[in-house]
Amino acid sequence: MSPYDSILTAKSGDRLFLLGNEAIARGVLEAGVHIATTYPGTPSSEVGDVLFEIAGKAGLKFEFSVNEKVAVESAFAASMSGLMSFVFMKHVGMNVAADAIMSIAYTGTGAPMVIMTADDPSMFSSQNEQDNRIYAQLAHLPLIEPSNPQEAKDFLKIAFHISRDEGLPVIFRTTTRTSHMRSSVVVGEIQERHREEISASPGRYVALPSNSYRYKETLISKMEEISGTNYQDLLVTRMGNPESLHGVIASGEAFNIMMDSLKKLGLDIEVLKLGIINPFPEKIVAEFMQKHPSVIVAEEVDPVIETACRSLAQKYGLSVNITGKLDGVFPMSHELSPGAVENILREILALGRNERASTYQISMEVPARPPVLCPGCPHRGTYFAVKRAVKMLRISDPVYSSDIGCYSLGDYDPFNEATVMLSMGSSIGVASGISAASDRRVIAFIGDSTFFHGGIPGLINAVHNKSRLLLVVMDNDTTAMTGRQPNPGTPVSLAGQYTREVSIEEVVKSTGVDFMKTVDPYDLKQTLTAVMDALRHDGVSVIIAKRECAILRDNRNKKLGVEVKYTVNPEKCTGCMNCVTNFACPAMSISGNRVVIDPNLCDGCSVCTQPYVCPFQAIEMEGDAGAA
Repeated sequence: MSPYDSILTAKSGDRLFLLGNEAIARGVLEAGVHIATTYPGTPSSEVGDVLFEIAGKAGLKFEFSVNEKVAVESAFAASMSGLMSFVFMKHVGMNVAADAIMSIAYTGTGAPMVIMTADDPSMFSSQNEQDNRIYAQLAHLPLIEPSNPQEAKDFLKIAFHISRDEGLPVIFRTTTRTSHMRSSVVVGEIQERHREEISASPGRYVALPSNSYRYKETLISKMEEISGTNYQDLLVTRMGNPESLHGVIASGEAFNIMMDSLKKLGLDIEVLKLGIINPFPEKIVAEFMQKHPSVIVAEEVDPVIETACRSLAQKYGLSVNITGKLDGVFPMSHELSPGAVENILREILALGRNERASTYQISMEVPARPPVLCPGCPHRGTYFAVKRAVKMLRISDPVYSSDIGCYSLGDYDPFNEATVMLSMGSSIGVASGISAASDRRVIAFIGDSTFFHGGIPGLINAVHNKSRLLLVVMDNDTTAMTGRQPNPGTPVSLAGQYTREVSIEEVVKSTGVDFMKTVDPYDLKQTLTAVMDALRHDGVSVIIAKRECAILRDNRNKKLGVEVKYTVNPEKCTGCMNCVTNFACPAMSISGNRVVIDPNLCDGCSVCTQPYVCPFQAIEMEGDAGAA
């Protein structure tokens, strides 16, 4: 039985204690969605985790797509076939999907289609904190933004209604806090699914210039229609004292923080909460600013609402003082904090600054705790071997082109194997470019899921242009960093059915690479030898370091009742510290002048017993020897 079954079985009126992402999954069911697609990425991942578990029982088709662009195209294909669809991704995934989205905005949809973007202010798990509300403006598409799990579920259903009425995809934006906060959610009825009859004229979905020229005018008209509908009444809320001198306009998580701060300060100020950002609710906002001579705008990340408010004030000749990001009062980046918002309100309202509302300063010095690869992670052996091979071959000033995934932690000590890292799949393209631009030896790292997502074109480009580089594909049999979701190289089981896995080796061979070896990164000698041979090769060489994610292995051993641990024999340990300094497993630490292994962290991988890590054979096994 899945822990997510209650999301499927709950009856209308029941209360569930849900994450925002779990509430969105329930909203997908209540809306009657036929097909949901995604490429996993935090902070959107839990939506896919839920749907993956319950799709078969719910009669929903769910797809982990190879990347976000394909996910959008699959969802759109369902829509034009008369099936309601939902596609979701993290914010940077919209960059990959944008090419398709911009054209779908013009052609329109068949059955309703909603595109969720989970933005990540403060970059808790991302390389940037772009504000994807801008995409809605760029594409001329509606954008809805909830502020809590209940709204996440309810607003999603409204988004599908808008899509049905207007024949447009609707963008649904969450942020990390909205996706990951947990609260009580009252659920509604799960709608029955049915295929809609879609009558499309020939060429309706063909984005040729002659068609798109006409579609653009239709698109603008539809957005104007949405501005005049009652959807804004459902998605825009007023609360507080309508007679207050000051007014607050807010959305999403910024609304929650603002309301907490107002309550803490005992202020009764009227607040206008915007659940729809595009098309902007002009009349409602203009009327609000006309009533309040001073308006405070709170939002994350870019000044999207504030810019619209200032434009409206000019358009309607309103005499209103607007405070926000553009005048330097609110920060232009990162999440809003309760302490910062409280102090901003104190300054605006002349209440006097409360220093205690700021972030508390810790008086004691706390040691830095950089992120590390898990105990037993196969990537550690790969990085260790590559670094040793570079040293043994006396390669000076190598360039390490890294990518997005668990292995991005190779940037940290002691490996320091990330000179450049940009986006999903970029490591190979960048490595190829460096090869063309300099004589420096280039080593690119990419994971199995990322290889399928966006790495293959870069490899083809490198082969075609006769680049000289080593590509290390770190195949741990899953999409590990976002929660161990399957990828095309995984024989994923959905509703009891297995699918065909795609061989990375066969894909690499098909590109024309003439040097390729598959190694087990737990075998340091094999890996080291292969890497050295590859670095001697004049052309594109590929090493596939294949070993499943340690968490998958640990979970299997736990089910089998197998437990293997290693310990340091103090009589053999010389204190050379090679294992701690150069291998850096988090299960190892220094006690006095000797190394000790924490049995609670050791997962029994045995890599540290090899002479490359411990030349004195001081690390020995204790316990049962039956690890898988």
